[in-house]
Amino acid sequence: MFQFTPLLGAQSASPASQSLLELDGGVKVLIDVGWDQNFDVAKLKELERHVSTLSIILLTHATPAHIAAFAHCCKHFPSFTQIPIYATSPVISLGRTLLQDIYSSTPLAATIIPQSSLSDASISYSPSSTEDSPNILLQPPATEEIASYFALIHPLKYSQPHQPLPSPFSPPLNDLTITAYNAGHTLGGTIWRIQHGMESIVYAVDWNQARENVLAGAAWLGGSGGGGAEVIEELRKPTALVCSARGAERNAMAGGRKKRDDLLLDMIRSTVAKGGTVLIPTDTSARVLELAYILEHAWRKEISDITSDSPFRRTKLYLASKNVGATMRYARSMLEWMDENVVREFEGAPQNPGNRLHRRNQSKQSNQDPVNHAQGKTGTPFDFRYLKIVEHRKRVERLISTQGPRVILASDTSLEWGFSKDILQRIAADPNNLIILTEDYGVENTDNDANTSLAATLLKWYHERRDGVAMETGQDGQNLEQVYTGGRGLRLNKPQGVPLEGKELLLYQQYIASLRQSQNFSRLSNETALGNSADAVDDTSSTSSSSSEESDPERQGRALNTTAKAARFNRNKTELGKEELGVNILLRQPGVYDYDVRGKKGREQMFPFVNKRRRGDDFGDVIRPEDYLRAEERDEIDGQDMRDADPRKQAGFGQKRKWQDSGLQTNGVQQVDGSRKRRQPGKASANGNLASGTLDVPVDGHGNVDENDSLGESEDESEEAAVGPTKIIFSTTTVETNLRVAYVDFAGLHDQRSLSNLVPLIQPKKLVLVAGNVSETNVLAEDLRQKLKTEALDDIGKGTNYVFTPSIGQTVDVSVDTNAWTVKLSEALVRRLHWQNVRGLGVVTLMGHLAATSLDELPPGFSSGKKLKITKNEAEESKLSDVPSASEKALELAPTLDVLPANMVAATRSVAQPLHVGDLRLADLRKLLQSTGHSAEFRGEGTLLVDGFVAVRKSGTGKIEIEGGGLNVPDLRTRTLEGSFYAVKRKIYDGLAVIAGG
Repeated sequence: MFQFTPLLGAQSASPASQSLLELDGGVKVLIDVGWDQNFDVAKLKELERHVSTLSIILLTHATPAHIAAFAHCCKHFPSFTQIPIYATSPVISLGRTLLQDIYSSTPLAATIIPQSSLSDASISYSPSSTEDSPNILLQPPATEEIASYFALIHPLKYSQPHQPLPSPFSPPLNDLTITAYNAGHTLGGTIWRIQHGMESIVYAVDWNQARENVLAGAAWLGGSGGGGAEVIEELRKPTALVCSARGAERNAMAGGRKKRDDLLLDMIRSTVAKGGTVLIPTDTSARVLELAYILEHAWRKEISDITSDSPFRRTKLYLASKNVGATMRYARSMLEWMDENVVREFEGAPQNPGNRLHRRNQSKQSNQDPVNHAQGKTGTPFDFRYLKIVEHRKRVERLISTQGPRVILASDTSLEWGFSKDILQRIAADPNNLIILTEDYGVENTDNDANTSLAATLLKWYHERRDGVAMETGQDGQNLEQVYTGGRGLRLNKPQGVPLEGKELLLYQQYIASLRQSQNFSRLSNETALGNSADAVDDTSSTSSSSSEESDPERQGRALNTTAKAARFNRNKTELGKEELGVNILLRQPGVYDYDVRGKKGREQMFPFVNKRRRGDDFGDVIRPEDYLRAEERDEIDGQDMRDADPRKQAGFGQKRKWQDSGLQTNGVQQVDGSRKRRQPGKASANGNLASGTLDVPVDGHGNVDENDSLGESEDESEEAAVGPTKIIFSTTTVETNLRVAYVDFAGLHDQRSLSNLVPLIQPKKLVLVAGNVSETNVLAEDLRQKLKTEALDDIGKGTNYVFTPSIGQTVDVSVDTNAWTVKLSEALVRRLHWQNVRGLGVVTLMGHLAATSLDELPPGFSSGKKLKITKNEAEESKLSDVPSASEKALELAPTLDVLPANMVAATRSVAQPLHVGDLRLADLRKLLQSTGHSAEFRGEGTLLVDGFVAVRKSGTGKIEIEGGGLNVPDLRTRTLEGSFYAVKRKIYDGLAVIAGG
């Protein structure tokens, strides 16, 4: 069984992605916890409902669309951190810096407490229709908390099959296997292959087949090292393919990656030549690496030519984001995850990047010798020389106030948070300035959707072209289209956090108190349930579980009503009542030694027992790598290892708390969770950066102080922010825009051609399309239905669709249409099997006689593959009579495959034909023939020409066709056939396993 439910990101303009996969046996897999720029907590309600039933969580990309809600879920959903989470190392590292950047850039990321929750939590708050919502914010996670959340994620490598451990409240996974493959698009981006029983699911959302400057292409055809024309065996012919539809109506630029890069540089060159400013909004974790690499190397190349008068020589290049310095440090340590060209560039650097003194001396020499400096003779590909990193708002304000041409990469893509919004407001009035949009997200319904991002509004203006287009010509003759904004008014909403006072502060305190009560109750309930989980699996039948689910529609993680919980706790504010604990009061309550079991049923009749099982895998106890780190590898704050740190534990209800942990101080210093917002000077954060209270001195690409930079004034640039309980207020300003808008596609996503050509090569049995708007999804679905020929007739003549396009919240059944049966092989038949090895797999052909064998004859420990269900009426009839029921008769027999009787061997020998097992690639055959002295070259489309007169072709079905001559018979007496034709056939047979049929 396989059911798929898109929680977010299906037939929607929002890029946020969340998907729920339900497998056989109650196994639930959540893939991605994305969010959009609105940070609306209502979009996470459906995810919250499923948290308590999830088995594992998988993450695909380190972008806001796939990981932005991760820290929110860890902090505010009590059971979320107990679920095993898996991702690649780059996704973990870059995702951590991304979320730290988001929470430090906008107070809106902390999320507004819903008005309904405030009403339930407080008796003094009665909202009216005319009263505005107070917009009280939840407490955001601190930097150390975010680091501890990401330390819980288990890192995986590409092509590494792994059998995950289930969550404490998950049923057994039954040999569930997950494997990560390269998806392109982002560093560490993942295509997940999930194998469970007969289901082979490939989850591929936001992938890119084309190679880029930093990132290798997706692993469909083998990645950068493959280059084959066929999909690799591991990703071919899955029972279900979940693919994104975004970009199905977009065609790739003619000329490929080089044309795209040249177009971007020509746009920049034409603007800075006029003395203007170029703003490029981008994310701060993934696509920023590609843009930063291109611009840095373009500056190196232009400045190295001392004879040219390039405008880049007079242009400053900046990268503005609050935590991008940590992102670049992580990128320098993850070169093995990048394209092989980047690895070769790093290996070609003759110097040791760890020798800082040598690099400093070389930097001084390179300033005198710009040719060697620009040719990459020092440092690594991400040791920037011309790209200056800006991480503080005051420095951004100073660089905008200065004169001269400049290019600024700034966070974020949506222009709703980060420095890009502030920079846009400052440069919007000058017609010489240019903003280059790099992604085409969320353009539809701009007029009707009040939450549309600024980037979507500007992109709509670009497509409308109402105020004219500035046509210029690039260096290679291509047209540069830049659209005038014509003085239009652009509305900017700026959120700001302010401290709570008076009635609002009391309301917040009441909400926090009720929330703590509910969390304490949920924690104790979970502990009780987990203690009895091992026995509950044996005692709870499928019938009882299904009936309980039907009676409780809010069963999956929805918190109980806070007023009901408060009523329970009013009876005894320091401890749970006997009704809640039941027989477990003997373990939970000190000093209680007696419990009345008269009239009780089930577990209430027996003394409770909690079996604390140790976590382990196939090799024994689980080994934690954090326990074996060297001192220099630890990520410590005040002697505490943040890799092993749990989030700050709140004191239980009724327990004494310290004053700094009370969360009710209003002096503007203390936070609700007890952590201090303002960091002390010189104290390091969890990711290794100096905190905002330290001095910020500009440095060059080698870590040396940039004495020539006018921005490098030594001052305390700590940014004041509201601390403690806060609310959010929005200030709206309208900016007159006269700058020009351009668009260059740097999203790094699949387009119409790659989707239309590659999906039929994958040959999925069923296809699910998500992550695209309505138009893109429908267009791609119609195209693939024609190419996959998935319209079929079932047994009753009704049309069956194998391409699914679910909407948000809609569950579709994508189960495989096969039945599996378990048979027993007799010992006599097993002794006759002759196994052959084909690419690491054992292959054997057998022919036998199927018969029924009694279970008494089966070896000990043998059990049938499927449990037969006995109906209630049949079970009752079997109790009333001594005659065994039909189900009991079926359980007594098992199908067994035995050797053929002697009278059937002769009849089947003439029918059986030998089988050729394996898949021969023409590229491998070419290398094989060349190694034996034959000439072999590719001619035409998929034709291998051997020795000039033997042609070898491979059809789409895998059939090998050989045409040609070249037969030499030197000695007729020996009748030995030699020549190119038979040499090719012999090599083909050598690459296949020939399995006899008789």
